[in-house]
Amino acid sequence: MRNLRFSTSALTFATLAIASPAFAQDVCGGMGAGGQWIGGSEDTSDVSTSVDVQEQMALVLGGNEYVALFNLSAPAEVRIEAQGRGAGDPQIDVFDSNGAIIISDDDSGGGGAARAEAPLDPGTYCVAVRSYDGSPMTSFVRVARTDQEPLTEGVDTGTAATTTTSPETVSDADSGSCATARPLDGLLADGGLTGTASVDETGFWSFSLDAPTAVTLKAENEDADPVMTVFDSAETYLSENDDFDGLNAQIDFDDPLPAGDYCIQISAVNDNSLPITTSVSVFDPAAALRDQINNGDVAPPLDGSYTITDLGTLERRQLVDLNTTANTQWYSITMSSSGLLLAEAVAVTGEADTWLVAYDDLGRKIGLNDDYGDGFDSLIAARVQPGNYIIGIKQLEDSGSAPVRMVLEHYVPAP
Repeated sequence: MRNLRFSTSALTFATLAIASPAFAQDVCGGMGAGGQWIGGSEDTSDVSTSVDVQEQMALVLGGNEYVALFNLSAPAEVRIEAQGRGAGDPQIDVFDSNGAIIISDDDSGGGGAARAEAPLDPGTYCVAVRSYDGSPMTSFVRVARTDQEPLTEGVDTGTAATTTTSPETVSDADSGSCATARPLDGLLADGGLTGTASVDETGFWSFSLDAPTAVTLKAENEDADPVMTVFDSAETYLSENDDFDGLNAQIDFDDPLPAGDYCIQISAVNDNSLPITTSVSVFDPAAALRDQINNGDVAPPLDGSYTITDLGTLERRQLVDLNTTANTQWYSITMSSSGLLLAEAVAVTGEADTWLVAYDDLGRKIGLNDDYGDGFDSLIAARVQPGNYIIGIKQLEDSGSAPVRMVLEHYVPAP
């Protein structure tokens, strides 16, 4: 049982929010659709000037996600936390105004709570909170400056994944530090930089940029399940990622990093003795978009450049048999009337760990689910209006293909 701690001043701002489409917000690349302003309104959600912490109690139903929106009118050191009630185990993703994930965390708050701290520039941000296992969950969500009272106790995880703490003060001594980081081999202009070693051998790599450059960083070996954290020459936290492509980690800096020296910290969730390949390459916008579409992070365009199977108008119920892979397969449907769209992915042989996502025709996410109930099947329930929708389905881990039956159903309101 987790300890829930919150101040009486925080209760002034705490309201109950249900994770369902409520307020359309065209921010964060569409992630703001259905979101709630953490302070109750846009005007009262400026964390850089708020006197008290901003907090809501979110009810996350049926594998959906709660999205909180907040503003910064000035640069600020921000702490973002989500603490579940009872057995709730929240995860958080923080999106910038363009819809790019800049922070992700699962358990850094301690006891299954999520917590992230980072310096943020002025702008609008979205915090997506979901349940780790896809089950219903009630969670307190707090956004505050780091000089204000925290919601969670925090833990020393052995990495600086979600804080601005220097990796040298929190890292395992056996894995090294930024000061003893190994340089990556190769030339960025000749295909990129790379290095391979286990975390036991070294947990830190270094690279340098002679000029401002947009880059992509990867850490690859799904058996090890790498986590990658990036720091600048002053050991200031820049970004972190755990699972981007399956269990591999990847960070895209689409805005050029300044010329200078950088440090990459690598940790392994599963096994510190397994080799992990760390690489830095020049950022390729087209390749990055393909990766996001293959992962299901964004919807594919409806211009024929990606394979989308048209299932026609969904009147009542439709079954689709397919073999899932680690790459998302896409299907389009037409809803002739408003109602409830139910999408379910059921393993035929019991070997599949399915993942489902749904978007409207503008690319706004309306539902996402990994595991529903006690198994590895997936379920999305979303209110919809007449129009076209896109459903993506994949297998969560890259372990070949598995037979799956996808069920799509349209429920209309009772008269």
